[in-house]
Amino acid sequence: MGFGRNKISTFKIVRNKKNWKDVDLIIWIVPFILVHLSCFLIASTQRNLGTTDWYQHAIIAYIGSLIIFYLGKFPLQNLRKYIIPIYFLSLLTLLYVRFSGTSALGARRWLSFAGLYIQPSEFAKLTLILILAFLLDRKRFSDLSHLIKPLLVSFFPWILVFIQPDLGTSLVFGAILLGMLYWSGMPYEWAFIFLATLITVLLANSYQFGLYIWIPIIGFLSYTSLPNQKKLLTSFVLFFHLLIAKISPWFWETVLRDYQRDRLILFLDPSQDPLGGGYHMLQSKIGIGSGGLFGSGLMQGQLTKLKFIPEQHTDFIFSALGEETGFLGTLLVLFLFFILIFRLIKIAAEARTDFESLIVIGIASMFIFQIMVNIFMTIGLGPVTGIPLPFMSYGRTALFVNFISLGLCLSVSRRGQSIRKNL
Repeated sequence: MGFGRNKISTFKIVRNKKNWKDVDLIIWIVPFILVHLSCFLIASTQRNLGTTDWYQHAIIAYIGSLIIFYLGKFPLQNLRKYIIPIYFLSLLTLLYVRFSGTSALGARRWLSFAGLYIQPSEFAKLTLILILAFLLDRKRFSDLSHLIKPLLVSFFPWILVFIQPDLGTSLVFGAILLGMLYWSGMPYEWAFIFLATLITVLLANSYQFGLYIWIPIIGFLSYTSLPNQKKLLTSFVLFFHLLIAKISPWFWETVLRDYQRDRLILFLDPSQDPLGGGYHMLQSKIGIGSGGLFGSGLMQGQLTKLKFIPEQHTDFIFSALGEETGFLGTLLVLFLFFILIFRLIKIAAEARTDFESLIVIGIASMFIFQIMVNIFMTIGLGPVTGIPLPFMSYGRTALFVNFISLGLCLSVSRRGQSIRKNL
């Protein structure tokens, strides 16, 4: 009998070791470190206020860890039949927010449910990733007409989020779309043609004479990069850029609000409005610079304590990190983000199917864009857009969606590992 018990216990140990081999430690450990470090920073920004945002941040993270565990066992192929209904449900939710949502800070972005505030635009980012993966699965690009469906399904959530208004999240949609299109095989020349729209916008609003040189360049690149129907599709591209050039000044003056225009241009010289639109950026740079090499210590930042940056626990949490952990602390966080993104790209490259690979690369694109824009914003190299820093900025819905995203990535990782073991 004792021998039988020993066999059973030995079998359990071996089985547990095999289960641990299936665990993607980077997906577990990196968010764990970032969230717990962030809890200290959030608590530091709210000293003497009696708030418990750091506590709620931790609770959402623990719930998110359970989500990672269970979603990691879920085959993503089973999602395919639900993706289109989920997409339309997401659009309906965004429409409902537009007319009946809760307003705060001049924007209508939230739904109130059982005392909780939910931001549907955060879920819309993940929904867009799923619908794009569904449409781009096994697609091969031979002409621009293959971009119609991906552009359409991206446009509707984008415009609904933009008019909330939420400029930052609407930009994330564009990053997701571009990253997934490139991963699915879209020629890089086409990606450049799309990105060139930004230059067209800048020229139309600041130096219109430059359009006489820029538009022909775009036409030449289009004609040389398109495989067929060159004249027709080049004409379409030229028409599109001319249209953008025509409506951009009107869009800038009429559609964008004053604070949005300020955010987009004041980062070039925030001292122009040091007590208004440039205030956050100036104080953030001062806070990060005051941290020096080693920082003042967790919970010891004086600028953070004195509330020089309003709502610092959300979009400007990186400034608290710089002040209290110094240059070395910010390097550590950047390294953690780097290994997480590197791991996600590797999972996408080793995925069993194109569908799963596209989901992971869409999530990676979302994280990369948010990390870069948020950090650039806090150090004065980019405009203030309201984009949170993944796993660190306080925001219950955003953190919840981030953990769901990692759960989907873990599912792809496990399936990829099982395939390699059977080879």
